[in-house]
Amino acid sequence: MTDVADRIGNVTRQRYEHLVTQAKELIAQVARAQFALGDMALEIEPMRSVGGSMPNGTDDLFTVTESLQMFADDIGVERRTVEDWRYTANRWPRERRKEGVSFTVHRILASVVDEDERWAAIEDAPFNPRTGARQWTPDGAKRVVGQRVDRPVTVDEKVQAVADLTRDDEVAAQVATDLLKRPTVTEHVTPAERVRVVTELTRDDTVAQEVTTGLLRRPAVARTAMRDDTARMLVNRAQFDNSNETRERIRERTPAVRAIEHTIEYLDLVGSCHGFVATLGRLVPQLRGQEFTEDERETVRRQIGRVRAAADWLEGALDNGEFTLDEQLVQLLKGE
Repeated sequence: MTDVADRIGNVTRQRYEHLVTQAKELIAQVARAQFALGDMALEIEPMRSVGGSMPNGTDDLFTVTESLQMFADDIGVERRTVEDWRYTANRWPRERRKEGVSFTVHRILASVVDEDERWAAIEDAPFNPRTGARQWTPDGAKRVVGQRVDRPVTVDEKVQAVADLTRDDEVAAQVATDLLKRPTVTEHVTPAERVRVVTELTRDDTVAQEVTTGLLRRPAVARTAMRDDTARMLVNRAQFDNSNETRERIRERTPAVRAIEHTIEYLDLVGSCHGFVATLGRLVPQLRGQEFTEDERETVRRQIGRVRAAADWLEGALDNGEFTLDEQLVQLLKGE
């Protein structure tokens, strides 16, 4: 009984090799036939430069497209097929056509612009690691001319194939999600690329909030992040804003809180005034006998002006209910 390993498909390896030999003979016949058809199309419509006239100097009864379409219809094929035969036959004169190489490979290599390079290219078949021989395949020819191969082998070819298949954003998102679940994949992503990916994935505020919360729960991450002055300032500001929001919610739910806060704020205000007066009452008598320079006196006068402005602001707030600061008062209180 024949070993399964010695079978290819449904035939033995020996039978397979015999079929390959027969197929190569047929492919050679097909190539000769296609080149012959291309030569016929060239005879009907020789290649001409853009905007050029017929080589024989006669007037055109039909356009190139019309002539080739008529020929294609009469032999029962697509016009594009005829154009393909014609182009390839023109690029490969009879004496340069390589026996045993398929018409498909000739067509792909036809895109090599320089003629000498084209003739040399077809004589230098690439090595096929599967067969251990130098032979042409369509992908081998595509690699020579820089076209995308049908069966990618190298890393660059596979990356290009993936890029082509993931042009649709929805497909790309699904593929990226699946790939990032593989630890061996993420290990090869550089830190800079990881940062870029995370930045792109967290453009949505809701996602960013969840990710940030999770990250800041890691002590090492939180400690490092807080070393950044801007980050620390924004976190402090956020905490202050959150505290205000919390107080507002409590005030809405528990009206009595507002009364308690009012009492506390009133006591703070009265206490501040009392403390200020008490401090002056303690310090001013101690100034007896001391001499001040003009600069020192001027500095104290400026501070008295700020105190007076603050007192006037407080009095106006109590009398008129005006608690906002105008620009001039803000500058005065800042000492500007």
